[in-house]
Amino acid sequence: MSSGYSFADLTSIFVMQGFAGLSLFSVFVLMSLGLAIIFGQMGVINMAHGEFMILGAYVTWLTELFFKNFLPGLFGGYFFVAVVLAFICAALLGMFIERILIRHLYHRPLDTLLATWGLSLILQQAYRTLFGPREVGVDLPDWLMGSYHFGDNIEIPINGVFVMLLTLVITLLLGWLMYRSPWGIHVRAVVANRAMAGAVGINTARVDNHSFALGCGIAGIAGSAFTMIGSTGPTAGQQYIVDTFLVVVFGGAQSLIGTIASAFAISQSQSTLEFFLSGSMAKVMTLLIVVVILMLRPQGLFASRIRR
Repeated sequence: MSSGYSFADLTSIFVMQGFAGLSLFSVFVLMSLGLAIIFGQMGVINMAHGEFMILGAYVTWLTELFFKNFLPGLFGGYFFVAVVLAFICAALLGMFIERILIRHLYHRPLDTLLATWGLSLILQQAYRTLFGPREVGVDLPDWLMGSYHFGDNIEIPINGVFVMLLTLVITLLLGWLMYRSPWGIHVRAVVANRAMAGAVGINTARVDNHSFALGCGIAGIAGSAFTMIGSTGPTAGQQYIVDTFLVVVFGGAQSLIGTIASAFAISQSQSTLEFFLSGSMAKVMTLLIVVVILMLRPQGLFASRIRR
């Protein structure tokens, strides 16, 4: 695999691919954090999670067009507005979907899987009707263009660094929300013992609704980040849904720390293997490694310990 490459070449390759893996890691983390809340803490198999990501991407694209056409003087800051709007739009749609569909299917995982798969098809067709079948991309502000140079062969794109910083900020905010805020205490109480949480006065239906909305909103932010490194199409979300479920299950379905560690391991493995193998073979090898580890540790890397 390394024949024909000098030590310096291999070093540059691993650094460049490692950073490419960090960009993929950022999208995986944002997608997986939202899914960890929905699947890991609510037990809902949301096959439409990728479409919530694409909603955020399309909101970012529309915001970029609005600033370009009507507020060109403020174009450099459109992405910050787009991230907020992407979160709000995806969260509101998630809140609506939970109220009219998901809450009637709790404790029925197969029905939830089929219902959300049908929802994903509906959303894909809606995007195709509203925005067209072709992929679209955003124009980045000047301050996000270019790259940092480290040595002769290593270049780090500025937009990739920004995506990682955005991911770090969102992860820290979510960590504070889940482990330090009163709402996070309610969520963990419902996860630990729903009946007892309801008995002490926690509105479990509201916690479920807000948790689903939060998970979908984070997926919307992932869509904004996705526009920085790739183009957006009606079916682009389906390319990430399997990897996202893999990250959540491998890390431990109820562990946010496990989700982050799993996203890092899978993204780095996949990115490095893609340089030496084809993209499909890299995915196959990564999947085989994860399957073997799950056979030895089926609860995931970081299983939450809660009383039953």
